[in-house]
Amino acid sequence: MKKVIFITGASSGLGKATSLYFAQQGWNVIATMRNPQDEKELTEHSNIFIAKLDVSDYGSIQEAINQSIEKFGQIDVLINNAGYGQQGLFEAISAEKVREQFEVNVFGLMEVTRAILPHFRSRKQGMIVNVTSGVGRVTVPLVSIYAASKFAVEGFSEALSYELESQNIRVKIIEPGYVATKFYERAATDYAHDESLSDYNEFTTGMSTLFNAFADQVTAGANEVAKSVYEAVNDGTYTLRYVVGPDLEPLIALKSNKPDQQYVDTMRNQFMPDAFRISEN
Repeated sequence: MKKVIFITGASSGLGKATSLYFAQQGWNVIATMRNPQDEKELTEHSNIFIAKLDVSDYGSIQEAINQSIEKFGQIDVLINNAGYGQQGLFEAISAEKVREQFEVNVFGLMEVTRAILPHFRSRKQGMIVNVTSGVGRVTVPLVSIYAASKFAVEGFSEALSYELESQNIRVKIIEPGYVATKFYERAATDYAHDESLSDYNEFTTGMSTLFNAFADQVTAGANEVAKSVYEAVNDGTYTLRYVVGPDLEPLIALKSNKPDQQYVDTMRNQFMPDAFRISEN
């Protein structure tokens, strides 16, 4: 019997790439999204079932799971991929936007997980793969709220992994570096601006110049991340974290292998404008 994977946020980016990759490997795929009527590409594959799911609409979560089990008889793997990245100065982001970020990236992910666990427990097996981000481990300026949501998912996933091992359910985390997808197009569109915060002008101008300088760095593509998800699902190990991307790997190594303050100082020197770096003599 073909294995079945359930993927949230499959309308574009990593979710769509992962849906296509698993389908090409012979899996049955449930590709969920908020507006399935707009999807064209995934509908061309007979082993991809498209279901409506909005992680902020808890009723749609259970309905999508029920439809998927009715369609394929089971779900073997859940990929929690849906999310978005709120960027900008913390002071420029409204409390409403902060809550929205956590509603999608954290609470929605938790509710999808909660909804599928009874099915996994009834089968005495299952796997949950949570797609976080490099900034869930090593963060930079202007992503404080997005990073906070991903740090939350990291902690949730690690603790949950210990609990669910008792039920023969594995939890894994995929940590991509920068990947050029529509995810970042939305992040740019939703970037928080507040003209009254002129005290930050020199800093934000410097950050813009700094980030532009990183534009040509080598990063992973969506298909590479999809392949890493597939390998994580099928490697038969209890490995928790999978780092994906040549831009991210050295930063994770730095955080893992150096004293904390040395890591912080190095990140400050790499990701802060020259005028705001702190030199300690």
